[in-house]
Formats: sequence, structure tokens, C-alpha cells
Amino acid sequence: MRVVLTRLSAFGDIVHTWPLAAALAAAGHEVGWVVEEPLRELVDGHPAVARVFAVTTRRWRRRPFAPATLAEILQRRRRLRLWGAAAALDPQGLLKSAAWAALARVPRRIGLHRAVRREHLAGLCYTEIVRPDPAVAHVVDLNLSLLLPLGLQHPEGAVPDGRFLLADRAPTAAPRVPPVVVVAGTGQARKAWPTGRWSELATRLASSGVAVVVAWGPGEEPLARAIVGGAGPGPVLAPPSAIRDLAELLAGAAAVVGADTGPLHLAASLGVPTVGVFVATDPRRNGPRGRRARAAPGIPPDVDAVERAVRASLEVSAVT
Repeated sequence: MRVVLTRLSAFGDIVHTWPLAAALAAAGHEVGWVVEEPLRELVDGHPAVARVFAVTTRRWRRRPFAPATLAEILQRRRRLRLWGAAAALDPQGLLKSAAWAALARVPRRIGLHRAVRREHLAGLCYTEIVRPDPAVAHVVDLNLSLLLPLGLQHPEGAVPDGRFLLADRAPTAAPRVPPVVVVAGTGQARKAWPTGRWSELATRLASSGVAVVVAWGPGEEPLARAIVGGAGPGPVLAPPSAIRDLAELLAGAAAVVGADTGPLHLAASLGVPTVGVFVATDPRRNGPRGRRARAAPGIPPDVDAVERAVRASLEVSAVT
């Protein structure tokens, strides 16, 4: 059976949806995925995904009634409809994601109950609604609960696996001293740890001989430069990087420390020792999931707590 996932964004949310795609493929289903074009690399090439439907909703919203916009939307709808999915799962829980399956006339459109989804209006597009067990907390497990109407078991403790992003990378020489990579940028200001604290953390690590690299994504270069500038000698700025370049940088790190942001979750999915710094979100729901991933204690944590967590992760890295 063909099943389409409507998880358009964001970076970390897509990472947390990989186990759902993997579970569907393992059960013999052919998986399609509707995703925003800038994040397509996170889906294209995934071993569980057979077909990618890229959309550009942010650009379309700037001129929603322009003839070119309407033509593109109709083209995407036609492609999805012709693919012939029998079911659609909407882990995103937004009207903009749920609407694609309805527009394409997918017969079964499955979404989460309004108590756990982000927008109530998304429910207008569903034919079936899943109410997860109240004990289910993490977003990976909430996503996996969408398997229930298809008669599939919820795989316990599923962990995202991002190693496919490294599959076509040419071997490169490992850095002489694997660095701690800092990923401080967030898509939401409320999730941001103060810049001065990132600089202080970088200073402390660098002063003890730890190599520190501050990574950044689109729109985050000023923040990254401010962290490096405030840290003094030692920490360096990472070069600009596409998603697969970023995956390679993270995979070569001794540890990664960051806010609740996509690259943090990507690092955890690569098996890198990972420390999350949570300010506004709950790590029980949004924490990095991986065998060597942890959240620094405290919401928000102080610099001492984050430094201890990073140094503990470095010890783990040294012995594994």
C-alpha cells in the first residue's frame, strides 16, 4: 500500500518523523513524503522513502493568488493524486500539512487528536483521528501512534537514524582533535539561550584545550559570530554548509551541544554524544533521542550545568 506522510517542516520535526517512515517501510508499505523544498535533503535518499513531493508554501504565501502560484499548487496536487496513496498520515498537525492529502483526495487521512496536535482546524481534513495513550510523551512516539489505524505495532524506543545523509560522502581526514560543535540558533526566540552564556561555555571549553566550532544555518551567522567574538581566542566559526555538509561536520564531532534545534536532533541521530539546552520546551517531549543524547539539567540550565553535561559527554566519546 502507498502511504504519504505530510510533514513539511521543520528541520528537527522531520528528523523526529524518520522512525515513522522506517516503520511503514518495514511493514511493506511504499512511503511518499510531502516536504518543503529547502528541507528536501532531509527526506531525499532516506532508505524508507520511495517518493518525495516538494512544496514551497512560504514562497506561495507571499503571492497566494498569483496565477503562477496557483499553477504550481495544482501541479503538486496532481502529482500527489496520480501517485495514488491509499492513506495519508499527518504528524505535523497543521492545516497547511493536512490539506495536501485532502486536496489530493487520499481516501484515508489520519491525524492526531486535537489535544496533541498544533491546530484544531487540521482536523477538518482527517477521516480518522488517533488519540495517543496519555503516557506517550515524546514527539517520536506521538508520531508513531499514527500507525495504529493501519494495524501496525508502535515500536518502543525508536531512534531516528540519519546516517543515510553520509552515504555518498567521500572519505575525509578526521580532524586531529575532534571538536565540540555548538549549534545555538533556533527557529523561535523563546527557545534561545542567551548569547553571552554560549560565549562563556565556549570560553570555558576552549581554555581547557577543547576545540570548539560554532555552526550556523540560514540567518544565524550574526549569532554565531557574536558567540565566537564574545568567547575570545580558541572557538572558531564553521563555514557555511548545506544539510549534508552539516551532517558530516556533526558526525566528526567529539560532542555536540545546542538548543532545541534541528542540527541538535540530527547530531543525536548520527550517534554523536549530544547535549540539549532547553529554555522553553520540555525535553520529555522534544529532547534529542539517541543512545548518547541527553538534556542538560534545568529549564533553562546555567552554564555550570551545561559544561558538566558536555564534559560527561566527552568522556563517553573518549571511551566509545
